[in-house]
Amino acid sequence: MTITASRSGLASVNGIQLWHETHGEGKPLVLLHGGFGSVGMFGPNVDALASGRQVVGVDLQGHGHSPIGDRDLRFETMGDDIAALIGELGLDRPDLLGFSLGGGVALRTAIQHPDVIDRLIVVSAPFRSTGWHPEQTAAMKAMRGNPAVVEMLGQSPLGAAYREIAPRPEDWPKLVEQVTNLVASDYDWTAEAAKLPMPVMLVAGDADGLAPTYLAECFALLGGGLRDAVWDRSGMTKHRLAILPGVTHYDINIHPLFATAVRSFLDER
Repeated sequence: MTITASRSGLASVNGIQLWHETHGEGKPLVLLHGGFGSVGMFGPNVDALASGRQVVGVDLQGHGHSPIGDRDLRFETMGDDIAALIGELGLDRPDLLGFSLGGGVALRTAIQHPDVIDRLIVVSAPFRSTGWHPEQTAAMKAMRGNPAVVEMLGQSPLGAAYREIAPRPEDWPKLVEQVTNLVASDYDWTAEAAKLPMPVMLVAGDADGLAPTYLAECFALLGGGLRDAVWDRSGMTKHRLAILPGVTHYDINIHPLFATAVRSFLDER
């Protein structure tokens, strides 16, 4: 069953405009997509997650329905944008989920505005830029300043989807420049992420762009997986780790196991 957005539009925050669309009813979950994408990047998982809760999908700065703006893309400023949007929409401590580039934005939102978020789900995104497989890091750095990337990505499904919904399709080259500069940047938020106060779930595929062993290290930094839970689960932490079998970085966002894992974490309360 398809769940139609009950409310959608642009909201003005921090000098930019962000598209948001609401699906379902109940406890709110803010959903952040990956690079060059939009809310639609989650496909049927929007409906799956909106069964029993309110999903508020957001198109990040310059992506999808959101205008490009004159600001460079930075994880820190986009984290502030999401916190401001949560306030603008009157959401009371929603859960927050981010995938890939959106996972980095979700992390920064939670680090910079911990009181705004109830639960955090980070999907296929590392705590530091070198957390990706080396070939992924090299590929992201090689895209920066490469004019061929505009044409290559423009011919992909990402480019086609952008042209269908963007307010100004001719802004595609500018978006590619901004995103490739962002993903080629160096960062390390490990120490800050380890201090996150809210329950955190880390999700990735077993054939993702970052190694399951690295995700296990991040889980341990949060305090997860350091001891047996024992029979009464008294050894459990509030954090969770999900490595999805047979899943890659390029299909995790639409894979049915994605929604199953996330819903199990959100329903724990």
